[in-house]
Amino acid sequence: MAELQKSLTETLVDNLRNGSAAFEFVSPEASLSYKLALPFASISSVFGAFTAAQSSVSSLFFARMELPRRGTPPAMKKIEHFSVQKVRGDGRCMFRSLVKGMATNKGLSLSPREEEEDADELRIAVSEAVCGSEKERRTYEEALIAITVEESLKQYCQKIQHPNFWGGESELLVLSKMLSQPIIVYIPESEAKQGGKWGTGFIPIAEYGEEFMKPSKQRKGRKPVRLLYSGSNHYDLLI
Repeated sequence: MAELQKSLTETLVDNLRNGSAAFEFVSPEASLSYKLALPFASISSVFGAFTAAQSSVSSLFFARMELPRRGTPPAMKKIEHFSVQKVRGDGRCMFRSLVKGMATNKGLSLSPREEEEDADELRIAVSEAVCGSEKERRTYEEALIAITVEESLKQYCQKIQHPNFWGGESELLVLSKMLSQPIIVYIPESEAKQGGKWGTGFIPIAEYGEEFMKPSKQRKGRKPVRLLYSGSNHYDLLI
C-alpha cells in the first residue's frame, strides 16, 4: 500500500506539471473538499479510498477550487467578531501567531524572545517531518502534494531552514495534525467585499484539524487557534 501511495503521489504531481492534469473548477453545490471560501484551493484526499482494484489515476480529481457565486456566498454570511493581536512581520508571522494562540488558549503569555524561539521550533518541526524520513513524510501526504506542486521537495527543504521562511497552508496542514491542534484561518470582512456594505468582522475561509475540537476517549476537545490572514501575506492572531 505504501508503494502504491508513493506512485500515486508522484503521478499526480507529474501530471499536474506536464499539463495532463489540472485544478478542477466546480460549482459551489458540487464542491466536496474543505470548507473554503474563494480564492483558496484545497488538495483532495484521494489516497484513503484508492486501491489497486480501482480505475486509473485519470478518474480521480487532484484539486478543486470553488468558483465565485452570484450574490453573497453562504460562507460570507458567517461573519464573526474578535480582537486582533498584532504579530511581528519578520517572515515568522504564521508560526508566531500559532504559538501565541496556543499559549493564549492555555492562559499563558509569551515574551517576545519565547515567541520567536517557539515559532522557530514549529518551523524546524515541519522541516523534520517533511524533509526527514520518507516514512514520516507520508503521514503528511496532502501537505507534500501542496508543496511539490510549486517547487521540488529539495528546494522546499532548503528554504524552510531559514528563520524568515514564510509559513502557509502546507505548514498548517502539517502542524494541525502534528499538534492535534484545530486551526481556523479568517480574512477581514472588508477584503471579501463583492459589493454592498461590509463591516469590520472576520470571515472563516479554511479549517485545519477540526476533528480535534471534538473530545474522544484519548483526549479532550481542543480550542481552535484563530489566525487572521491579510492580503499582504501576513498573519495575526484573533482572540
